[in-house]
Amino acid sequence: MAASQKIKEYLAGASWIRKMFEEGAKLKALHGEENVCDFSLGNPDVPPPPSVQKALQEIVAEDVPSFHAYMPNAGFPFAREAMAIKVSKEQKYAVPMDFIVMTCGAAGALNVIFKAILDPGDEVIFPAPFFVEYKFYVENHQGVAKPVASREDFSLDLNAIEAAITQKTKAVLINSPNNPTGQLYELDEIKALCTLLKEKSEEIGHPILLISDEPYRNLVFDGRETPPIFPYYEQSIVVTSFSKELSLPGERIGFLALHPEAQGKEELIAAFILANRILGFVNAPAISQRLAAKCAEEVVDVTIYERRRDLFCEVLEEAGLEFVKPKGTFYVFPKTPIDDVEFCKLLQEELILAVPGRGFGGPGHIRLAFCIDEIFIEKAREGFKRAVAKAKENK
Repeated sequence: MAASQKIKEYLAGASWIRKMFEEGAKLKALHGEENVCDFSLGNPDVPPPPSVQKALQEIVAEDVPSFHAYMPNAGFPFAREAMAIKVSKEQKYAVPMDFIVMTCGAAGALNVIFKAILDPGDEVIFPAPFFVEYKFYVENHQGVAKPVASREDFSLDLNAIEAAITQKTKAVLINSPNNPTGQLYELDEIKALCTLLKEKSEEIGHPILLISDEPYRNLVFDGRETPPIFPYYEQSIVVTSFSKELSLPGERIGFLALHPEAQGKEELIAAFILANRILGFVNAPAISQRLAAKCAEEVVDVTIYERRRDLFCEVLEEAGLEFVKPKGTFYVFPKTPIDDVEFCKLLQEELILAVPGRGFGGPGHIRLAFCIDEIFIEKAREGFKRAVAKAKENK
């Protein structure tokens, strides 16, 4: 049988990363993996902290059959308690374990939230550029995705957010530090957004949830810190995973934390737990929960990513490309001198793989992931220069 029409549309709309992956496979087969500079995938290569391997060995060594049994759909109490301690420190606000639900990564958490809160036609606003899956996650649950413009430097455009709010607005979703731009929303921006949402919630007669997607929270540079949201807005939810800060993307472990003073908090938590079950996740993986509980406050060596960022910015600047210097994540999102798809083709001629920005709602840019050995960043230096020179000739 053929795929559904909706999935066919999704395949077409979400094809850019997939296309780059396929092009990369061809180039690597033809020229050798060591000769292709692949900046297309956000797959962290920095090893997990040593404590992760130690904890995993300890868990496996116990060899208790019940380790693999079902547990409460919200997760093991000890895991939820460890996450509550973690999020309380990060949010600078006390969060009891009863407001934590363990999930299959941040992606699982977002789908749980949208399943729980959205009625057909409810709207979710998020700034562009954005993580490409957001639109799909919202529409999975009959919601309407409403991307809005960011400012030139990818900071929040509060006027654009305010203009997008309607009677149907159920939530605003932010991602900071941001994929694909590397931008970090400053504390003043967060406070202003929270003030806006309080005012608009009162105006439209129902609370607008603020969902903060934070898998890169602890991958920040230059001594920065990701601002909290809980002290400034009660109708908020934090979503995160250990994919990036512990380099465990394949383990699919994360959690959601609901503000303990949120309106309808008991009903919301019950809805999240039920959604976790009926979406087919049932519960987050048992061994991964144990691992996360043991290593909840560990982080990979962020200086590796910071060093790569600095090197990549030097390479891009030397090539004559404009960009906003990332404050976190392992992405940079430079402007392209010509159409972003055409520029990616020029880069491929130089054996450099990038993703067109239009795939993230940011045409005229490319996303470059620097979760790759520095040798490839350096190797791409001359190729970027040649691609920019060709682009200017073709204008």
